[in-house]
Amino acid sequence: MLFMGDGAIHNHQELKELARRCRNDIVKMTHAAKSGHPGGSLSAIDIMVSLYGTIFRFDTNNPNWEDRDRFIMSKGHASPAMYALLHQMGIMDEDEMMSFRTLGSVCQGHVDMNWTPGVDFSAGSLGMGLSFGLGCSIAAKMDGSKRKVWVLLGDGETQEGQIWEAAMAASYHQANNLRVIVDRNRIQNDDFMDVQMEVGDIGQKFSSFGWTVKEVNGHDIPALVDILEWANVNESPIAIIAHTTKGKGVSFMEDNPSFHGMAPNDDELSIALEELK
Repeated sequence: MLFMGDGAIHNHQELKELARRCRNDIVKMTHAAKSGHPGGSLSAIDIMVSLYGTIFRFDTNNPNWEDRDRFIMSKGHASPAMYALLHQMGIMDEDEMMSFRTLGSVCQGHVDMNWTPGVDFSAGSLGMGLSFGLGCSIAAKMDGSKRKVWVLLGDGETQEGQIWEAAMAASYHQANNLRVIVDRNRIQNDDFMDVQMEVGDIGQKFSSFGWTVKEVNGHDIPALVDILEWANVNESPIAIIAHTTKGKGVSFMEDNPSFHGMAPNDDELSIALEELK
C-alpha cells in the first residue's frame, strides 16, 4: 500500500506521536552504538515525519517503486533520523535499526542507498546532495514522471560552493519538481555557525538564484504540513528554510554543539527516554 501520500496519517497529533517515537529510536540507537549524530537527527525529524506522513509518495511494500518521490538526505550523518522513520514505517525491524554503525549492518553511519531499502542517496562528504537531487529531478522530467525530489540540507553544508552551483543550475534547467528543505539549526560540527562561518540569509541566497522561498518553524507540525502541501502543488524550484533547534526534545542536547556527534551515555539515555515519554 502507499503508506504516505494516501492520507495514511490523519491528523497532526498522530504526526507528533510518530515524531516522538522516532526521537526515542534516535537516542536508543546512538546510545547502543556509542557513536552517531543525535543532535541533527533530532532537529530534522519533525520535518521528515511531516513530509513522509502527508504528501510524500512511497510504497512500504515496495521501497524501490520506480515512480516514488525521492528523498535525498544530503546531511547524511543524520542517518538515525532516517532509520528511525524507516523502522516506524515498517520497512526496517528493530534489530536492524539497533545494529546501527556495526560492521555489515544495513544501518551505516551515513545513509547509503546500496545498504538500506528506502534510502535514495549515498552520503559522505557534505554538499553533494543538491546536485544529486537535481539529476534526479531532470531524470523524472525526461521520464514524464510526476515524482518530486525533496532534498534535506544542513545549514552548515550551505558553506559548500557546490550547493550554490546546483542552485544556479536548477534555476537554469527549470527544475520545477525539485524541493529543498534547509534544517536551519545554527550548529555545525565544531560549534555554532556564527562562530565557525555564518552564511547569513540562506533564503535570500536561494531567492537570488531564482528559487521560490518560504520560511517555517521546523518543529511546528501543523505549519510544516501546510507549507509542504503548498510546495507540493507549486511549479518552481522551491526552498523551505526550516528554523529548528539542534537536539530538539532532549533538554541537555538542545542547542548543545557537543551532541552534534556524541552519543548519550547510560545516565543520559535514561534522562532522554524519560523526557520523551
